[in-house]
Amino acid sequence: MTISTGADTGLVAAEDVLLFVNAAITATGQREFRSTAYQQQLSLDFLHAYVRVNYRRVYAAALALDINDHNAALIVRGLLEHAADASAEEKRVEGRLIAARLAKLPPQRVYRLFRALRAAGVNNRRTRAIMRDWLAARPDPAHDAVKYRAGLKAAARHAHLGFGGDGELGDFLFRPKRRKRYAHQLLDAWRRAHYEQGAVTELPFTVAEGFAARRGTERAEFLERMAPRMTRLERLRTLEQRTAANRAGPANADVDLAAMPLTRLALYVLSLGFEDRRARRAELTGALRAAARRAAGPHAGSWGRVAAVLDDSYSSSGSGEKRRRPLAVALACHFLLEQLAAPGACAGLWTSGRTDPLLVRPSGATPLGMRVLDALELGPDRLVIVSDGWDNAPPGLAGEVLRVWRTRLDPDRRTAVVHLNPVYDAEGFDVRRLAPGVPTAGIRDAVDLPALVELAGFAEGRTGTAALYAYLDRRVARFVHGDRTGAMV
Repeated sequence: MTISTGADTGLVAAEDVLLFVNAAITATGQREFRSTAYQQQLSLDFLHAYVRVNYRRVYAAALALDINDHNAALIVRGLLEHAADASAEEKRVEGRLIAARLAKLPPQRVYRLFRALRAAGVNNRRTRAIMRDWLAARPDPAHDAVKYRAGLKAAARHAHLGFGGDGELGDFLFRPKRRKRYAHQLLDAWRRAHYEQGAVTELPFTVAEGFAARRGTERAEFLERMAPRMTRLERLRTLEQRTAANRAGPANADVDLAAMPLTRLALYVLSLGFEDRRARRAELTGALRAAARRAAGPHAGSWGRVAAVLDDSYSSSGSGEKRRRPLAVALACHFLLEQLAAPGACAGLWTSGRTDPLLVRPSGATPLGMRVLDALELGPDRLVIVSDGWDNAPPGLAGEVLRVWRTRLDPDRRTAVVHLNPVYDAEGFDVRRLAPGVPTAGIRDAVDLPALVELAGFAEGRTGTAALYAYLDRRVARFVHGDRTGAMV
């Protein structure tokens, strides 16, 4: 897919591309600290329609970037719903991008997307082929039939899917009472679970939860029996419940925290009380550093001296739907930047003035300007700011400090500055920026930080539009050919 050729060079503005990418990384249509869910959804719907209509190739290429799953599903739906607007070549490339992205999405989100396509009446041949190919690639259709029963039924009807073999899967989905028993163990366990208590523990955890709730099974007893069948994330999600119920010893022995994704691990740490964090300091800090080392990969230690300004003001508490998400991203970035910097050459400065990252909490105003001054005094090679951009103590100081620094004190750009913002500003159709001359990118997952720093560099306007599109072309080529490592700095 070549974005930077033909009429697109003169038509697509780099600012529009970066604006949409920032939104697709950060916005999920959920309530944020300063905007409602409705405002978020309205703003996001407008952006998707605007970019799809005006820059369809860029819209499709966004599937190859580090956007969140919500926006990836919206892009797939938009491309399939408006297939008539694309040329044959565009449809061919879009098909490869859609297939590659669907393979990365959680199955429950894909099934939700398929139901949305069915409700919208999108039933063209390409859509049915994409659905059939994705379903055919699923490793265990019987597992999907049990865990995502409604979604698989809807997709099978919409894609005109026929189940081969002895028809057992088709009977299970559409004629469940036709057979007295099933040859597949999981399908038969679902049948027996309706009247046999022991069969419930043979089912996937989320399915077994429904049976246990209907029968009034005690939660602690149910969790103890189901622990061996839980996924890694399910173990983490129920860890505190199982720890409280397990009087013989800690339940966290079956959870390898160091193997958890970095941002999710940071969310878990922030969900603990201060006393728990202090008591488990060595365990939690070791796990965060191990996850950060894994995320840094071969780029560990390659960033020189790094100063990080990290926002733990009250607005980092997020919202009811995204509780403590902005603070978790900042905490995860703190540990990741420690690994990316030269050994012992990373200074993390929290807006609250706290010095213990393990005990941070959302509180107070956002004196970004003062912390930026403190960071620049250290003479770093890189200054990374992780904040929602609401500099209010005093207002606008951070932007003025950075403007003076760049124009008068460091015109040769010896210090690279980047602002990473975890919160979408619905009113501004973008993430909030500190100053026009400061490259800004949205961030949702800390592990994407290195690639986002490179993407944010295009916002400075020094590389030109052609370089941005060449970057997108490279990401698309790697994505559809199976190289998912992404661009690193």
